[in-house]
Amino acid sequence: MLFDKVKVFLVQLDEASAGAEPVFSGGQTVAGRVLLELSGAVRVGALRLRARGRAHVHWTESRSAGSSTAYTQSYSERVEVVNHRATLLAADTGETTTLPPGRHEFPFSFQLPPTLVTSFEGRHGSVRYSIKATLHRPWAPARRARKVFIVIEPVDINTPALLAPQAGAREKVARAWCCNRGLVSVSAKIDRKGYTPGEVIPVFAEIDNGTTRPVLPRAALVQTQTFVARGARKQKRAVVASLVGEPVGPGRRTLWQGRALRIPPVGPSILRCRVLHVDYALKVCVDIPGTSKLLLELPLVIGTVPLHPFGSRSSSVGSHASFLLDWGLGALPEQPEAPPEYSEVVADEEVAAAGENLFPLRPDLDLGLEGPFFTYIQEFRYRPPPLYSEEDPNPPPEAIRPRCMTC
Repeated sequence: MLFDKVKVFLVQLDEASAGAEPVFSGGQTVAGRVLLELSGAVRVGALRLRARGRAHVHWTESRSAGSSTAYTQSYSERVEVVNHRATLLAADTGETTTLPPGRHEFPFSFQLPPTLVTSFEGRHGSVRYSIKATLHRPWAPARRARKVFIVIEPVDINTPALLAPQAGAREKVARAWCCNRGLVSVSAKIDRKGYTPGEVIPVFAEIDNGTTRPVLPRAALVQTQTFVARGARKQKRAVVASLVGEPVGPGRRTLWQGRALRIPPVGPSILRCRVLHVDYALKVCVDIPGTSKLLLELPLVIGTVPLHPFGSRSSSVGSHASFLLDWGLGALPEQPEAPPEYSEVVADEEVAAAGENLFPLRPDLDLGLEGPFFTYIQEFRYRPPPLYSEEDPNPPPEAIRPRCMTC
């Protein structure tokens, strides 16, 4: 049969090494070949190639129009970022071409647009790039071969905006049963806005506890995925790294002089896509027993081009010096203060109960991590420690409230 004469039909990229996925960026040339192996002579009408890159988002929301009426609202949007077509084989007269048995190679190449969107996979959206070859034959079904490739759009953190220090301060009056327990304040600062995966963020913070009970400071790196379609927005948040500080006693103040928060191998920020965004933030939280948390957020950008040792580094060092002087610190500590071990924060019997939300999010937000950028999370034996807890499981003796005989 004619169908059986096509033994091998596939798309191969030149940049792909053995077992490795090809990775490109905007402006690069994609080159490869379509391989066709025949066991006998085959009549071919045409061999066509198409390269596509699309950002697509989709989600549904349940709506209620009354006590007995409910419906589902669907939101969907797509943006095409790459669309290339080419004909690799076609007869000049519009007739068919007969290929002899054996191996045939049809090379191709095309240039990607100068600006693209980084490949992404999520629950409500994706950015995918692929090349599809289609073999048309008379009186036979078309044969198709598809090859996926990855795009990582460069994000250079060596820019003035991303080298600038980030700082903020928040305060909150702790109240319980209409009683004022005192003021809790937090101020935090980091030396720049842009980082790359694998780097350590030295967190400088000051926590002042003016209440009568101890408070617990924490910090976390949070990823926010935003999907946009038809004027609506859908967000998902995930905590990708966290650290826990020591409790701050009543009327006490504590300083973090470079507490280390290491960035795991996450995907870069996606900032220039109309339907999909990936943002990061450093969140410093103070857990106040009996009332809501005090939360301070500093925006971050996760890039792909690391900090240069020269050139842009000088501006970073200059801002770093003034940054330290503002905080009364002569120099950075020789080694950043390491976060506590997981076993010191959460007991074994608490691991099963550690699945609660780490940040107060909307009920429809899921903290599950999506896509190939976050597969490393599955390698963890334990989940990261919870960022908040309503009550300290092991409070110090002075924090235990004496029981009132009339309550």
